[in-house]
Amino acid sequence: MAALCLLVSSMATAQNRTISGRVADGKNRETLIGVSVKIKGSTQGTSTDSRGNFSLSIPAGNNAVVLVVNYVGYQPLEVPVGNQTTLNVELTSNETALSEVVVIGYGTVKKRDLTGSVVSVKGEDIAKVPSANPLESIQGKVPGVDVTRNTGAASSGVTINIRGTRSISAGNGPLIIVDGVQYSSLQDISSNDIASMEVLKDASSTAIYGSRGANGVILITTKKGVAGKADVTFNSYYGISKVARYPSVMNGDQYVQLRREAYRTTGNWASPADDAAIFNSAEYAAVQNRDFLNYQDLLLHDGHQQDYQLGVRAGTETTKAYFSLDYLDEKGIVKLDQSKRYTARLNLDQSIGKIFTTGMQGQFTHYEIDNRRDPLNQGNKVSPLGTLFDAQGNFIVYPLQGTFVSPLADEQPDVYSNQSVINRTLISAYMELKPFKGLVARSNLGVNLNTNRGGSYADRYSIDRNGSVPKATYSASNSHLIDIENYITYNKEIKDHSFTLTGINSLLYNRSDNIAASGENQLLKSQLFYGLGNTQNQAVTTAYSMNNLISFAGRLNYAYKGKYLLTATGRTDGSSKLAEGNKWAFFPSAAVAWRISDEDFLKDSKVVSDLKLKYSYGIAGSDNIDPYSTQSSLTRIAFAYDDNSAPAYTYSPSVGNVDLTWEKTKTNDVGIEAGFFKNRITAAIDYYDSRTYDLLLKRSLPPSDGVTSVIQNIAKTRNKGIEVLISSKNIDGRDFQWNTNISFTRNREKIVELAGGALSDVANSWFVGSPIQSYYDYQKVGIWQTSETAEAAKYGQKPGDIHVKDLNNDGKIDATNDRTIIGTNRPKWTGGFENTFTYKNWDLNIYLFARMGQTIYADFLRRYNPQGIENSSAIINYWTPENPSNDYPRPNKNLSLASMLYSSSLGYVDGSFVRLRNITLGYKVPKAILEKTFVKSIRIYATARNPFTYTKSDLLKEYDPERGGSENGPMTKLYTFGLNANF
Repeated sequence: MAALCLLVSSMATAQNRTISGRVADGKNRETLIGVSVKIKGSTQGTSTDSRGNFSLSIPAGNNAVVLVVNYVGYQPLEVPVGNQTTLNVELTSNETALSEVVVIGYGTVKKRDLTGSVVSVKGEDIAKVPSANPLESIQGKVPGVDVTRNTGAASSGVTINIRGTRSISAGNGPLIIVDGVQYSSLQDISSNDIASMEVLKDASSTAIYGSRGANGVILITTKKGVAGKADVTFNSYYGISKVARYPSVMNGDQYVQLRREAYRTTGNWASPADDAAIFNSAEYAAVQNRDFLNYQDLLLHDGHQQDYQLGVRAGTETTKAYFSLDYLDEKGIVKLDQSKRYTARLNLDQSIGKIFTTGMQGQFTHYEIDNRRDPLNQGNKVSPLGTLFDAQGNFIVYPLQGTFVSPLADEQPDVYSNQSVINRTLISAYMELKPFKGLVARSNLGVNLNTNRGGSYADRYSIDRNGSVPKATYSASNSHLIDIENYITYNKEIKDHSFTLTGINSLLYNRSDNIAASGENQLLKSQLFYGLGNTQNQAVTTAYSMNNLISFAGRLNYAYKGKYLLTATGRTDGSSKLAEGNKWAFFPSAAVAWRISDEDFLKDSKVVSDLKLKYSYGIAGSDNIDPYSTQSSLTRIAFAYDDNSAPAYTYSPSVGNVDLTWEKTKTNDVGIEAGFFKNRITAAIDYYDSRTYDLLLKRSLPPSDGVTSVIQNIAKTRNKGIEVLISSKNIDGRDFQWNTNISFTRNREKIVELAGGALSDVANSWFVGSPIQSYYDYQKVGIWQTSETAEAAKYGQKPGDIHVKDLNNDGKIDATNDRTIIGTNRPKWTGGFENTFTYKNWDLNIYLFARMGQTIYADFLRRYNPQGIENSSAIINYWTPENPSNDYPRPNKNLSLASMLYSSSLGYVDGSFVRLRNITLGYKVPKAILEKTFVKSIRIYATARNPFTYTKSDLLKEYDPERGGSENGPMTKLYTFGLNANF
């Protein structure tokens, strides 16, 4: 029997032979891992291993065998085997193929077949900029998308708007979808886990999401498993963060001089001999001893940011998995400001037979955050005189016997603590059935679970309490969002006609509850916020919120001969937030495109390689307001009956609206996409016009109504603009490549109509014809000079006072006729300019970002204390008879800044800036060095983020205008060293 088995085995072996080989990139000769190698006409095949090698058994004696070699991002290749036993296969990179398939809502399309305005960003481009939030990495790279960081503090979020601000009171943020599930906390996701990011901007692209997509949609697709041997990646970086630009305050000498000038104006100071009369004893001693402090130097320190991510991709033809772990640690530039993020992700896909596939994507994120109450607003105004410690070495709580607690008080032991623990879980599971060719039925279940616990303690001598009794707070919240979606897609081609039909049904269930408790004067400060039961003046509040959204949608994608394209979408949404009878609305959209380059008259052009003209129109809706806005609620008030306290209630300040309905936006979009010289140069240009009506606007009511506000469907806004994206391969050689990307956005936002046909709402700074956030104030001319004494007297002023423009030339200044729109915080245009150079194993990326034309109202330009009591900004150039400045009024010990005429006109400045957003230099270790190790590739790099900023105004030479005018949470620049390894 053994002999028989041996004979059969030998015969089988004799009927087959082994072909082996290696697959590499045809340009840089780097081996490719996980490449599919199959025998043409059969299911027999294999994949390349970690060295790019493969081995495959083929029929012996058949020299007609052809191997089909496939790899994502490369052109497929058929290789005749003949009588060869070893093959060296080189694949040609097809960079257009990497973006050939674009993710859209509930499906994918080829980029050539897109009819809407969609921009796709590769995961590798997002990971180029080390950041805690992936959205920071696309700042300026996607036309029409405005991204700004909120503050420079650790764990700070970002604000993002797509194609301007449509709503005045309702939310304007885009819908974010991660692996098919709504998920707003994009900062939870590691940039190294992202495969691609798609930004959907026009109504045709977003209509499939109905009301949720009214402000644009961002689709995140995370990495999936691949067939073949396990692919392990390790990515890490460590960086030092520094204050980017922060306005300095007056030093001791400048502060003393300001105080002297304030008293000189009123005749109370003539020379340093009078200092004892204008300073208290402690201040006077500090002046004599030159005991000066710089609180900014004492409060600001270098921070750090470090990230470590491990990812594993593996699988077979039927089971594929991706697993990753990530740790992000961000320490702020002030003490007690730190955020630690722990993330675990698991993506699974399982094929069962030929028609059924199931899978899941899961992520768990845990945060441990120390939040610091910003001490700089205290440090910037406190007198710079004195010392931190007394003669015995004790910390001085109230410097110079003053009324302000020391800016460093919170850093003392057991004085201040503010901690948060956040857990977020995102799970998406799906089942997909393909019963026959062209039909796909899929069900998704998405669950987003959030828990948040926060606690704070402020001691008696903390900045917040400033001598009051200690206070502790404790809060907890829970929320979950459940998203159930069923959709079916059918593809059919009939001769020159191609159809794709998609039908969708979805249910979104959103619930949250929270509790907040507080107490004062606890016995032991070491208990922080864990001993509220031992406090006085205890208070507890709880809240609950729930809302649902039910939707039905359908979409048709049609193509004739691949060059005449049509997309038609209709979606019906029902929202529990809106009033009875107004809960449901229908949102239609349509888009057409003409692939001109496929016409006979352009098909053989050597210049124009791609040309597409497209147009779309659609209506989107928004219900982005708080639940229960249709209802009036009661609130408890203090009440006594016959000298005895009794429970009493009254209407809450905001009254419900039983007629509340959808806010809607009509959008037209015309675009052109072009490629030249075999797509060495590509361009996409879009012009859009969005008109929003029935705005969900919070309207102020007369006090006589007994309530203060109501949300109504009133007012209209409009956004129109142009977007340009240009990419070019300037040099595309074997050893040297140079690529350039240019983006440009110009948006015009304005209010078209206000309630009751009014042209303005001065109290809210809303004006028809102007952007939603406009600055309305007196127009500062300068400071009245000595030579203008007579003219100033006509307006009841004198030299050294603020001079504003008499707009109607009536010889007087009044708020009704002499205020005007000074500017807006909306930029006139934004743009990005990116260059990537590659020379052999070296790569260099340089990215510039510009935000031009916006006005900011800078806090530091108004930090001027003309009485000389508090400190002021060093840039304050105030008027004196010897220094006839046109910048700031004369100091006066009897006048605060608020009491000075027209002081509100101080602080407006052109906030235009150009920033070197990122510069990265990287080096890949040669393959030859790693050949005999278990390491496939190593890349080391150094990055500088925000190293240089140019501002149009010299007033901002010490300020980062991205902060938008506020001084809280100074913006930072980051210098990092990183490693990308593949095993």
